[in-house]
Amino acid sequence: MPVDPLDRRVPLAHLPTPLEPMRRLAAHLDMDEDALWVKRDDATGLAGGGNKARKLEYLCEDAQVHGCDTLVTGGGRQSNHVRMTAAAANKLGLRCTIVLSSEQPSVPSGNVLLDELLAPEIVWVGALDYYAVEGAIDHTARRLIDEGRRPYAMPIGGASVTGALGYVRGAQELANQHPAVEVVVTADGSGGTHAGLVAGLGSHERVLGVDVGARPDLDTQVPEKATETARLAGLPEPTGSVQIDHGRSGEGYGALTDDCRESLDLILDPVYSGKAMAGLIAARKDGRIERQTNVVFLHTGGMPALFASSYAEWVRARPR
Repeated sequence: MPVDPLDRRVPLAHLPTPLEPMRRLAAHLDMDEDALWVKRDDATGLAGGGNKARKLEYLCEDAQVHGCDTLVTGGGRQSNHVRMTAAAANKLGLRCTIVLSSEQPSVPSGNVLLDELLAPEIVWVGALDYYAVEGAIDHTARRLIDEGRRPYAMPIGGASVTGALGYVRGAQELANQHPAVEVVVTADGSGGTHAGLVAGLGSHERVLGVDVGARPDLDTQVPEKATETARLAGLPEPTGSVQIDHGRSGEGYGALTDDCRESLDLILDPVYSGKAMAGLIAARKDGRIERQTNVVFLHTGGMPALFASSYAEWVRARPR
């Protein structure tokens, strides 16, 4: 009997994650009392938690099936995916090499401090754009092959079709918890979470992604990956048109914005979930989300970035 693709995973996350009402925020946004909820994927439990745990369950299973001994990935200095990949490798007895698009800081803080605790090999490549980092990941994997290792290379954010299966399963979990959910709001970094949610829920109209400035081609990558992921999961091709808010990223990935700072008082992070919440609030204010719409905010984690030294003074400066 064939194995369901969604069952081909290594358990790494604490699942199901909680779904909690956000009644005070709903009232502040003039929404119906039970219209706004938060899906607590910050509580997945892998080295501080976050949405990447769901993707890593599928990616690590694939790595093990292919006999790999080293997980290889990369991202920005405060990458949650990098931190959690190193943790997954430790849990599974694998080695790990991470590529960070930054100069090495003199004092580690935020996710970098956790990276050093988890002790992967860290490759600092300086300030590179998205696809240059992807190239550096591939280059690093080839170097490891030359050294006699068997690397498993993951794209930034684990945003492959295999990784996106984690959010097909996540969408099904959410639908079981809240059958009336109409719209899920999520941060869009590499786009894999968005694509998996769309594949699992069956419609682009049910997922609003908020671009955080990481990937330049989300408008094409998200629908392509959603279609491929649905096909891999044995589901119908998603309907509708991709929904992405490109107005929250400021000057780029990790950049400081006023509306993100206003959202941080909910204890979100400055790179991903803070900007996603700013997008939700903007969508409500301009009427894209209506008063009675059943909305779930996907909390993707990322709290370690709050403790990065580069954000300290900005976080302290509470908006008036």
